[in-house]
Amino acid sequence: MAERERYLTPPLGGVFVARAHVMTADDVRRAVTRIAHEILERNRGLSELVLIGLQTGGVPLAERLTEELARIEGTDVPVGTLDVAFYRDDIGLRPVLPETVTNIPFDLTGRTVVLVDDVLFTGRTIRAALNALADYGRAKAVQLAVMVDRGHRELPIRPDFVGKNLPTRRDEMVDVSDEGVVLGDMVPTRP
Repeated sequence: MAERERYLTPPLGGVFVARAHVMTADDVRRAVTRIAHEILERNRGLSELVLIGLQTGGVPLAERLTEELARIEGTDVPVGTLDVAFYRDDIGLRPVLPETVTNIPFDLTGRTVVLVDDVLFTGRTIRAALNALADYGRAKAVQLAVMVDRGHRELPIRPDFVGKNLPTRRDEMVDVSDEGVVLGDMVPTRP
């Protein structure tokens, strides 16, 4: 699988070809609203809560959740970004994106952290994120919010908040954006 990902992932090659639109922009908006309410309910408010979006797909989702939480409760939630590239167990097999950065301008000690990502697949990115978070303090609790849980877990990781459970084949790709969620394939661009 790693060889396939390395071969198909830009800049080495590959282009995403959509096959099915599984969530519309309105579906994503409703899922963000529902997840925000679930976060509030589970944590009994926003006290000591922070959101951290995983680069790159989790960052826009974390920002949308922060806006929705502020709309519902009338108070801002601190939000940060986390790049886990150097914490991954497959470092060197995937390209490292230089434009992604970690920005956690607050101490996590004693806070409840909601990690936010667009798609949960094998669980390895979340494992790397948990390792990376330790560099920013000892959180009271860590919860996981994802827009799409596509299954195929290789580690015992389960999300606390899910926009949509979407069973997929291992070789399919899922693209999450403000316009919706699309299922498709990566097609090589080089011979």
